[in-house]
Amino acid sequence: MENLTLDLFSLKGQVVLITGGTGLFGKPMSRALAESGAIVVIASRDFKACQQYAESLVAEGWQACAYPLDLLDESSIASLVDQLLGQFGRIDVLINNAVSREGFKTLSEITKEEWEGAQRINSTGMMLLTQRVLRDMVTRQRGNIINIGSIQSVVGPHFPVYGDTGLTSPINYTYDKWGMVGFTKWIANYYGQFGIRCNCLSPGGYGPGIETNIGENAFTANYKKLTPLQRFANDADIKGPVVFLASPASAYMTGHNLVVDGGWTSW
Repeated sequence: MENLTLDLFSLKGQVVLITGGTGLFGKPMSRALAESGAIVVIASRDFKACQQYAESLVAEGWQACAYPLDLLDESSIASLVDQLLGQFGRIDVLINNAVSREGFKTLSEITKEEWEGAQRINSTGMMLLTQRVLRDMVTRQRGNIINIGSIQSVVGPHFPVYGDTGLTSPINYTYDKWGMVGFTKWIANYYGQFGIRCNCLSPGGYGPGIETNIGENAFTANYKKLTPLQRFANDADIKGPVVFLASPASAYMTGHNLVVDGGWTSW
């Protein structure tokens, strides 16, 4: 007997564009989407890395392809969307995952040039790509947009967690991620009339990036101690939520910020 509930989570035949699809979150999300049946389009400035990862997914029997995308270049954004519409006829799901980490500094350290450089990608570039994709979604009266936020889309930085490590939380990251939630809600509220959904997915600390690069120190120990599940997120933790938001299983959900953080923000 066909399992109708599991069918709700299927992305079979859906064209999903994910920016930054070879990054720390990008890789497991791209894989999860492909494993759920989607045609995954992996795009970033590092076209070679995108191509290699897409080819590895295809070699396993999934559907994936790679395209170059420079969010600093409006013509690159337009070219990508036009090519995808020409090849597939539609973009069913857009996942805004790419992020610039330029000038990740405190307010007293960051320069005007670093701040504006990051905003050109994290704010303006994301807006221009979303704007371009939405044109076709409005015409088709359907579509789904997922913005990748952070626990810092929900709470402010907890500076004591860093202890004496010298690590800190950059001012522009908090600014970008809070803004992304507002952007999400505006898109959801305005474009709902056209059958378009928009949600935000906000993960907590990511072990493969943090623990692998930093190792065990006061920060990693404090973070786990202050997280109810007492660990960092892993690849599997991000795969289910992104498939849920991309699939018909969340068809009546829009304007929501889905926090996946092991309980960090629940205190």
